[in-house]
Amino acid sequence: MLRPDRLRFGTAGIPISTPKRSTIEGIIHVRNLGLDAMELEFVRGVNLKPELAKKIKYIAQKHDILLTAHAPYYINLNATEKGKVEASKRRIIQSAERLHEAGGWSVVFHAGYYLKQPPKSVYSRIKREIEDIVRELQNRGIGIWVRPELTGKPTQFGDLRELVKLSEDVEMVLPAIDFAHCHARNTGKMNTAGEWREMLGFIEDRLGREALDSMHIHISGINYTSKGERNHLNLRESDMNWEDLLRVLKEFRVKGVVISESPNIEGDALLMKRKYLEIKLP
Repeated sequence: MLRPDRLRFGTAGIPISTPKRSTIEGIIHVRNLGLDAMELEFVRGVNLKPELAKKIKYIAQKHDILLTAHAPYYINLNATEKGKVEASKRRIIQSAERLHEAGGWSVVFHAGYYLKQPPKSVYSRIKREIEDIVRELQNRGIGIWVRPELTGKPTQFGDLRELVKLSEDVEMVLPAIDFAHCHARNTGKMNTAGEWREMLGFIEDRLGREALDSMHIHISGINYTSKGERNHLNLRESDMNWEDLLRVLKEFRVKGVVISESPNIEGDALLMKRKYLEIKLP
């Protein structure tokens, strides 16, 4: 299993300013910008062919770009129809397979919805389906971190405690921590250094140092209501205390990736990387 050497910063998909829009050109442009990670966006389907994945692996390694992937949005491991659950599992497995072929490291997905069911029963069902996914990936020799994401609405499965428990219960699972989603899910809370220290301390206490050495993080500005997330915003147009968040990540010596999901993806990725490198701890 690949272990990140530091905290890297990158974009959710091909940077907007990439001259010729392709994944390979995007990876090269990420490096030219001074970033060092990129998330492959399979959000509308896994349309990456195995042959191209192998070329992407070569280019990413050549330019020292750490790759992650976001599985399709159309996933609900708690769907009432068995066919939808099986299709969701196939999408996650296929995303992990293509990322593995591309030399990547960690695949993130939104696990599902409560559908007004008791959270404990939803947890049990989603855990069972993720166990199936991990078993299938292991049978195929695919060593990729499987990352259910901290979601932005209370109707969605995936608060911090659920994801940490899943990571304890199922091997090859660690949480994807979307700090903007956490802020929106909690209707404006989870936006201070103290709250973030508590979050990271909780993760370390329950999952060990390895979890902080292998973090898959999303950060952006976010617009929200009492029902949670509405849409992503640029950092400087939002109420996210992102500079304090970067300081806390540095305090905890977090390694892994920070993926910018702001509308100006590379602008905020660069803003965060520059700020992070400027931070001097006592």
